[in-house]
Amino acid sequence: MNKKYVIGLDYGSDSGRAVVIDALTGEELASSVKYYPRWMEGKYCDAPKNQYRQHPLDYVEVMEHIITDALAQCDADVAPNVVGISFDTTGSTPVLVNEAGDPLALTEGFEENPNAMFVLWKDHTAIKEAAEINKLAGDYVVDYTKYEGGIYSSEWVWAKMLHILREDERVRDAAYSWIEHCDWMTAFLTGKTAPKEVVRSRCAAGHKAMWHPEWDGLPSEDFLTKLDPLLAGYRDRLFEETATSDKAVGTLTEEWTKRLGLSDGVVVGVSAFDCHMGAVGGEVTPNVLARSIGTSTCDIMTANYEEVNGKLIAGICGQVDGSVVPGYVGLEAGQSAFGDIYAWFKNVLAWPLKTLAKNEEEANEIINQIIPKLSEEAAQIPVEESSILAVDWMNGRRTPDANQEVKGGIIGLTLGSSAPRIFRALVEATAYGSKAIVDRFAREGVEIKEIIGLGGVAKKSAFVMQTLADVLDMPIKVAASEQTCALGAAMFAAVAAGVYNDVEEAQKAMGQGFEKTYYPDAKNVEAYKTLYQQYVVFGDFIER
Repeated sequence: MNKKYVIGLDYGSDSGRAVVIDALTGEELASSVKYYPRWMEGKYCDAPKNQYRQHPLDYVEVMEHIITDALAQCDADVAPNVVGISFDTTGSTPVLVNEAGDPLALTEGFEENPNAMFVLWKDHTAIKEAAEINKLAGDYVVDYTKYEGGIYSSEWVWAKMLHILREDERVRDAAYSWIEHCDWMTAFLTGKTAPKEVVRSRCAAGHKAMWHPEWDGLPSEDFLTKLDPLLAGYRDRLFEETATSDKAVGTLTEEWTKRLGLSDGVVVGVSAFDCHMGAVGGEVTPNVLARSIGTSTCDIMTANYEEVNGKLIAGICGQVDGSVVPGYVGLEAGQSAFGDIYAWFKNVLAWPLKTLAKNEEEANEIINQIIPKLSEEAAQIPVEESSILAVDWMNGRRTPDANQEVKGGIIGLTLGSSAPRIFRALVEATAYGSKAIVDRFAREGVEIKEIIGLGGVAKKSAFVMQTLADVLDMPIKVAASEQTCALGAAMFAAVAAGVYNDVEEAQKAMGQGFEKTYYPDAKNVEAYKTLYQQYVVFGDFIER
């Protein structure tokens, strides 16, 4: 049997990772992870303004390193037999480009301009623009947000690009079009970067750009120019068609074939967002909610056409045909902060160490133990003693009903409120936010039969996962793969390269199964029913 290998690339918020997978068995041969160097220096970001930008060179340099490093760990016969590469990235993470399709930060005069760079998913500088889109969509003859949960978010591409165009005249004058990070990676590797040549991801376009066949693609020119005349002409310079991720964009250019040490003819598959490919890597099937749990969460489901037919599911991040698995409707939800909330509390507690410690190495060693120790202590506190209540909107709310202007909150504090008790309240808050999503799907008539946990928090924190199972009153299976998003990308690469006929076939052959299941504790389930209702009331108070 001929050997066939595929490479899956996963671009997260802080780093990129690559896995080399045996396409015939699913065995992971090697992996490599590298942090974005400029991002780790804190460049181009302004946290108080909710500005988070990433330089395209971070993406390119990391890609070359992780692919060559992973291949260097493999036997010599692997690289010549790599047949496909696919990407997933965070999103919506778009950038303005010139007529050739080059991100402006790669052109002369814009190298250090944050507005010429990729606008990371969690950048919330476009809250005003998102509100304007929602108002116009509500009054317009067509509601272009109706397949995106009925509310457009400041995390999504049109709001972000309009904000940049308004804010920066030099960038505005140089910009010709825009592209999502996931689409730029495939275009860059195949040499198809001109805006009209780029093969656009169904996943990215449908969930974040208001693309839908019902109105022949993107929102109309009239809608966009009513929103702001600065958007005139952009629709014509973008796209009408999209492709699902089982399709091929093309093959590696000669330059990248040589730089990566691969053979001619390596297929590059259509890209998608990280959580959508992660769900595939986690072996999602219809009516199973796959939760990618990290700094934020992204919750992905697939549903049969018959179940969703005629339904407009309110308050989620989109319902898109084929955005996850071709042949099914992909449904997306999520929380704007999850692990980020724990990291925030850790940083609050660590402030004296960071500020006053004379030995930085020793301080960092202690800081790295804060969350594990908090988890250990918080797990000992009975649920009935959960007198502190928190709401998890520290980074706004993604779903249900996107609102990036809301804030988090904590009540019930006394002089006896210890760090572990506050931490427990924060963990419970993230679980309550998860329940709000599950309840919304149920209210909208979408059945959830099972839950799968993916990502760092799911694999590392038994306390968080048990709390989540108790609050949701559902078992949660944790995927065995360390890199489910990259594995999902590898599965799509195998389909795009013709190793398998479809995604389901690739999942069966390449899936790595599950390592653990968390079952709800009946006693805690009952207690959390009451506490969750208090969370709902507190959240309503904060929002009003």
